[in-house]
Amino acid sequence: MRVFFQGVFYFYRKIISLLPASAIHFLPLADTNFGSQHKDWYNWQAYLPSSWLHPLLNLIWLIIGISLRFANLTAKPPWTDEFSTLVFSLGNTFLAVPLDQAIAADILLQPLQPNPGNSIGDVVHNLVTQDTHPPLYFALAYLWMKLFPSDGGLVSLFAARSLPALIGAASIPCIYVLGKVAFRSPLVGHLAAAMMAISPYGVFLAQEARHYSLAALWVTASLTCLVIATRHIQNRTPLPIWIAFLWLEINALGVATHYFFTLTLCTEAVVLIFLAWLQLQTNSKFSLFFSPPWRRIYAVATGTFVASLIWLPIFLENRNRSNLTEWIQGSRVGLDWLSPIFQALGTLIAMICLLPVESSQLLLVIPSGVVMLIFFIWAVPILLRGIKIQLQQPESRMMIQVFMGVVISAIALFFIFTYFFGIDLTRGARYNFVYFPAIIVLLGASLAVCWHPPKEIKSIGKWGINGKKAVILIWLMGFFSAVTVFCNLGYQKYYRPDLFVQLIQQISPVPVLIATTHKTYVHTGEMMGVAREFKVANSPQKPLFLLAHQDKDPNTSTIALEYTLKKLPRPFDLWLVNFHTPVAEAVKTCVISDTKSLPRVDGYEYELYHCQQN
Repeated sequence: MRVFFQGVFYFYRKIISLLPASAIHFLPLADTNFGSQHKDWYNWQAYLPSSWLHPLLNLIWLIIGISLRFANLTAKPPWTDEFSTLVFSLGNTFLAVPLDQAIAADILLQPLQPNPGNSIGDVVHNLVTQDTHPPLYFALAYLWMKLFPSDGGLVSLFAARSLPALIGAASIPCIYVLGKVAFRSPLVGHLAAAMMAISPYGVFLAQEARHYSLAALWVTASLTCLVIATRHIQNRTPLPIWIAFLWLEINALGVATHYFFTLTLCTEAVVLIFLAWLQLQTNSKFSLFFSPPWRRIYAVATGTFVASLIWLPIFLENRNRSNLTEWIQGSRVGLDWLSPIFQALGTLIAMICLLPVESSQLLLVIPSGVVMLIFFIWAVPILLRGIKIQLQQPESRMMIQVFMGVVISAIALFFIFTYFFGIDLTRGARYNFVYFPAIIVLLGASLAVCWHPPKEIKSIGKWGINGKKAVILIWLMGFFSAVTVFCNLGYQKYYRPDLFVQLIQQISPVPVLIATTHKTYVHTGEMMGVAREFKVANSPQKPLFLLAHQDKDPNTSTIALEYTLKKLPRPFDLWLVNFHTPVAEAVKTCVISDTKSLPRVDGYEYELYHCQQN
């Protein structure tokens, strides 16, 4: 960091030396003898005007964050959840895709074609009747994607992913505001913004055509209002009415973006109860809870409850809810009881550091794992000590307690849902947006102690690394982790249709039928990924697709497969993909191929049959 600004400052001095003398005196730091007069000329903070310093730093964090979020933005193929965003944001529906019959790729991809006749009303109607999410983000995506031309007749993937990437970048200056307001320290704000810019988890959320980056932005804004309310509770002064209205509006927008935003609201409620308990300890008068700050907080809580309640009937009446959330139902067999703990820990770690431990090459996995282990053995004590020191400071103790309350409450809620209700929220790393901004602010507060430790603290770093160097090393580890994410070596896509299509092209010289069992549009999305890869690759191969619908009777999909195979001209290759019903009777006229030597493809469990002429 020091070398970077030293280079910037040197370049700036060189430019000044080339300007006319009449213009130089208007510029900051214009004294050409500045370097000879000051041995520590590289100490740019001491001489840069304060009005320039913070905007300049925020601009740097923003540029870094945008660069990381837009890097390789369309290199990774979309997966099923992203296809859901694409289809519903266009005002289209998956219901247009025919089932139980062989269809061409163009027919399967038809819901991805923009339809000028659709409106936001279509977006909202299709979403609330067929999906499990509120419509705010999808309506915004509808307006955003209309600004971009189609890509080969299909909706642009760049258009779909650029919106969350920009929203994710917007979270960087917002987290600066939250850190600065909470701790009354621009240093905490800048360090939080710097870590948000390169957080691998933040980059992961921002590079998905989903609504989680917007939900995380609302969490940041809501926590900012919580911090302001905490100050007024401490000072026993009225919460400004405009803050109360803003907080209520942010909460309403958060719930309208993702239902799990209500978990953030629950953590805020826990924090407010904690603050009330603290006040009760110092003043036993219950009349305190009817004082000006609390009355407006009650109004915000009531309004938020009403705004959330609006979505309850829509959520409960959705007939697809149980099928679409089936994957998140937790298992209670053997070691599965321990999985949520490791899943939660893994997500927490990946908010700061994630090297290529998901790679298929052991020569890359083992060194990455060792480096991450060494890093955390070194960094965790430093970060914990920073938090401990902040807790010892009267001016920062309360805010540390507030953010720790949010994080601990959120994690506790995740485990309550997992172990008591059988809904394993830890399976979806993206759901941790409900407390992600709080983690980043705590990280910024801890690093602020490392960067500028109190006078009574002799040393913060370990192994001969001082505080500032420790901050830089932690930041660099986060930066390389962000590179890991956009290179698809970390937070890898669950589905790799690109690899599956390459495999089909290598193995099958004859026509191809790709068949899968179908329950919900999730399975339609799996096949859309394959069809899109064939189209993007301009493959001369024109595969057919079969979505064999499966209801309560599993034989329905088997019957559809058998009927389709009888109608198709031979020879052709049958690729059964994620086909979860017995097929022996249906494929008796085809010969199974030995696929043990073929590579495994993420998201696509397959079998190959050669159907020759009779």
